[in-house]
Amino acid sequence: MTAPDEVLDCRGQRCPLPVINLARRLPELPVGAVVRVLADDPAAAVDIPAFCRLRGHDFLAAHPTQGPAYDIRRTH
Repeated sequence: MTAPDEVLDCRGQRCPLPVINLARRLPELPVGAVVRVLADDPAAAVDIPAFCRLRGHDFLAAHPTQGPAYDIRRTH
C-alpha cells in the first residue's frame, strides 16, 4: 500500500457526509493526487466507488483493515 498525498478522516461520519467531504476536498488537490478516505460507515464501501464512477475519478483501492480506507485519484 503506497502512501497517499492526503488523508481525509471521515470516521464517525454517517452517509452522505464522507462523500460530501471528499467532493469538497478533491477540487483543492492537484490532478493526479491520491486521497485516502478513512470512513467507518458501511455505506461508504458503496458510496465512494459510486461517486468516483459518476464524477470520473479513479477508485484505486479499498483497504478494509485500515480504518476502513478508500484510495481515490483525482483525474480532472
